[in-house]
Amino acid sequence: MKTGLAVILTLAIAALIANFVLPDNGYVMISFRGYVIEMSVPVMAFLLLVTYASVRFCVHVLRTPRKMGEMVARRRQRKAGERITRGYIELSEGNYARGEKLLTRGVRSSETPLLNYLAAARAAQAQGDCERRDNWLHMAYDQDPKASAAVLLTQAELQLENKEYNDARFTLNKVLEMAPKNAEAMRLLAGLSVQQSDWATLEQLLLRLYKTGNVAAAVLDGWFVQTWSALLRDAVSTPQRVRQLWKALPRRLRVRPELIHARVDALVTDGQISEAEKALRKALDKNWSEELVRVYGQLEGNADKQLRVAEKWLTQHPEDPVLLLTAARLCVRNELWGKARSYFETSNAIRPSPETLHDLGQLMLHIGDYEGASRSFESGLTLTYGGKPDVPKLERDAFSNEPL
Repeated sequence: MKTGLAVILTLAIAALIANFVLPDNGYVMISFRGYVIEMSVPVMAFLLLVTYASVRFCVHVLRTPRKMGEMVARRRQRKAGERITRGYIELSEGNYARGEKLLTRGVRSSETPLLNYLAAARAAQAQGDCERRDNWLHMAYDQDPKASAAVLLTQAELQLENKEYNDARFTLNKVLEMAPKNAEAMRLLAGLSVQQSDWATLEQLLLRLYKTGNVAAAVLDGWFVQTWSALLRDAVSTPQRVRQLWKALPRRLRVRPELIHARVDALVTDGQISEAEKALRKALDKNWSEELVRVYGQLEGNADKQLRVAEKWLTQHPEDPVLLLTAARLCVRNELWGKARSYFETSNAIRPSPETLHDLGQLMLHIGDYEGASRSFESGLTLTYGGKPDVPKLERDAFSNEPL
């Protein structure tokens, strides 16, 4: 439009100059239905300029109300944005009442009313008013039904924070009914299920979360260990169920000592001692674990075979105190008293423990060394209780002058 105006002005000025410079400044005649209009070119140019200016003025007048409305709307949105910013600042500083008021005043002028309502719901809960919180959430839901999953997730988070666990579970299940693959809903429900030891729900959720990758690996692995340990121990009377659970477990977790321990417990309870020994042996050959070595020594299998395996491991881990304790226990079961005593004493020398001293004391009693048994039991008790600051200690000569 500005270019057109410049062209017309240029033509008009040129025509005016020509009117005074040229001897013949041009002639224009317009004939329309018997009417004839005659004028010079400069006059024609002037009339065109006046006409254009008139049209521009009329257009501007007609557009003025709309422009005024747009200007007022922009001003209203700017002020709403300023209020929202101040509202979030108030919330971050802990002024929840002031923040809630700023976020919800003139919310219809906001470009993000949904976010305003959700933030107001958090502010209301922070003030302990759950009814007002739910009202804001309901208004957020009505504001944009397409964002219903986001609103429900916020509601579930607030319910979890407020320890409304049953309501939170209902809300999360509702989200999963609407969007079965919603990873955040699955994550929140899994966390709640771990807290409530709902292993049946977790069995399905964790396998799905493993595929989505929405949970940190360390957290997810911890949930798997807790869940599968419980599930394996609950399946002790159903070997097929134990195999099914183990097969469903992600491969990277099948080397975790806690899970192998749970699987071995299930096998032992079912009477599959040989299978349990085999599982432990394979696991220890791949990944050394003191926990599993201890379990191996407690396994009531073929004691002679187990001792040979343990002594083979001793060539690779000669100073492992738990392996030495395991070998000693296996020697006791094989009635190799001298070798058992040697293993017990070596284990205790490397890492003294009440457990080792107790077993050594029992061995001493069995072979008739009562003084040695007394020393072992005394040392074990000293390790257990003597190091605690709240246990009173008596001087040895405290009663030396008192008659018996």
